[in-house]
Amino acid sequence: MPPSLRAHRNALFTLFLLPGIGSASWVTRTPDVRDEVGASTAEMGLILFGLSIGSTIGILLSGALVQRFGTRTVITAGALANAIGVAGVAAGSLTSQGVIVAIGLGFFGLGMGGGEVAMNVDGAEVERRYGRAILPMLHGFFSLGTLIGAVVGMVLTAISFPVWIHLVAVAAIMVAALLTAVRYVPGGFGKGEGAAADVDAVRRPVWKDPNLLLIGGIILALAMAEGTANDWLPLLMVDGHGFDAAWGSATYAIFAASMTLGRFLGGGFVDRFGRAAVLAGSSVLGAAGLAVVAFVDNQAFAVAAVVLWGIGTSLGFPVAISAAGDSGPNPAARVSLAATLGYVAFLVGPPTLGFLGEHYGLRNAIIVVLCLVVVAIFLSPGARQRTCTGAEAEADAPQA
Repeated sequence: MPPSLRAHRNALFTLFLLPGIGSASWVTRTPDVRDEVGASTAEMGLILFGLSIGSTIGILLSGALVQRFGTRTVITAGALANAIGVAGVAAGSLTSQGVIVAIGLGFFGLGMGGGEVAMNVDGAEVERRYGRAILPMLHGFFSLGTLIGAVVGMVLTAISFPVWIHLVAVAAIMVAALLTAVRYVPGGFGKGEGAAADVDAVRRPVWKDPNLLLIGGIILALAMAEGTANDWLPLLMVDGHGFDAAWGSATYAIFAASMTLGRFLGGGFVDRFGRAAVLAGSSVLGAAGLAVVAFVDNQAFAVAAVVLWGIGTSLGFPVAISAAGDSGPNPAARVSLAATLGYVAFLVGPPTLGFLGEHYGLRNAIIVVLCLVVVAIFLSPGARQRTCTGAEAEADAPQA
């Protein structure tokens, strides 16, 4: 008997949570990892480029893999790659080898790029069946995972707990939770010749769809803003605002908490005001936060601005993904293509900011991200309001 819609949704909650925990666990330890491998800011950019390479490979393979094996298989493989990646960062830290850290991040990126696209395709289908905004809450669990990982990482950083033990334990927890949750994800969705034929039919004209291109631009900008915090925020606060390593990790925890709050509360705002208005308002808040971090030399203002940065970017990816699914026929193909455009941010972001940060400082480097978020404000009208009804939802759909 296939899992119920509610069991499917709850499994996705867990599966979105896990990469958030994994990501925040190594991000909060980046100052320690940098010190242990003896890397400069530019060298850290190259190490983080491993994440970009892995993400890109995962993205490029994800569509074909989903068509051949279905979302459940790709989600499972992606989550396992996430856990391997966290363990790889642990091994690099233990051996003081930046190359091993980069390889570990490559595995993590591979899982994020492939698995996250598959989870968004699956989540968009669950949202369609519910008939109301679900993707913000799904991404809220990712942010909740980053919050959990950030708080634990902050505490362990403060007490100088060994990085490699911390990250090995996180990897083991991720594998155990995956094996429990994935049983409730139905197999077969996105798989088969029919699905593949639909994707092939959409790919040629979809690049000419103005709405989808606008949505892709929004995802690109706000994913870049989110990814910048995930990759650089602790170091930005340490090197750019004079925080110590523990307080640098604490600001990342604040960012994660803000993202979590925005995503758990955001679905109601989307249902009430529509996607375009929510994306415009979110982009304004995100731009304000980035501007203060970049231009105001005050630690208290910087921490407050991180809250705006987190809330402002929290809804960009999930709301724009929903809009992509409703932008025309073949929603699974459109979600996959839009998510791919968003993950381009993970390709260009870390090395670009690393090299700019080396020459101009990280605070000046994030001005590039600020400009992209400002552009997203003007692209927001491209996010049309969803039109599906709740007719296809199961009887348990209203239960939260």
